[in-house]
Amino acid sequence: MAESICRGEPRQGPWAASEVQDLKRYLGVSTPEVIARLLGRPEDEVRARIQELGTVRTETHWGRDEIVEFKRVFGTRTNEDLTRIFGRPLADIEALAAEHALAKDKAFLRRLAGDVATRMPRWSTEELEQLKELYPTNANLDIARELGRSVKSVVSKAHNMGLRKDLDRLREMGRQNVSHRYQRDDDVIPSVPPGRAMDELDSVELDPVEPPQVLGE
Repeated sequence: MAESICRGEPRQGPWAASEVQDLKRYLGVSTPEVIARLLGRPEDEVRARIQELGTVRTETHWGRDEIVEFKRVFGTRTNEDLTRIFGRPLADIEALAAEHALAKDKAFLRRLAGDVATRMPRWSTEELEQLKELYPTNANLDIARELGRSVKSVVSKAHNMGLRKDLDRLREMGRQNVSHRYQRDDDVIPSVPPGRAMDELDSVELDPVEPPQVLGE
């Protein structure tokens, strides 16, 4: 398919910034051969550029857009590919994933293992009771950390169990989210609230398993 829609002579010369961004977007999803066809670049150039990405390291704080993108792609990329995509050391990748209780997608893990089914730990009776107690009044990120689960797993299991957030918690989430979106500092996510509300809401927006609730009902 890539060959059929990307015919023509390969491009030559310096890489534009948009090409580098496209390379990062495809990295870990397609092979260098396919990426080369999509970008219209020689395959050896693409492989060389991927190697160069592995040497780039950023020491600045994680920006808001970076974190949103990180949470979006983490489940379907290896940590090694993530170091190239974000220009961060492996330790930083692992630390941010742990901070936001992220986990690799099951289907992705099966592909890495050669389509061998990956056994995931079942929810114990004690964990289910904890989830019932914590879910109505606590942030999903905090619950995930408490139970050692991913945020996606917490939200999905809560939905299957018919659990809902308390009205007070929903109002707090709404206030914090509105406050966060009007912050003037667009470059750095604070490590303490009100950033917590965005962590929780982002996870729901990316995996919307709960129907919206009307506060007045």
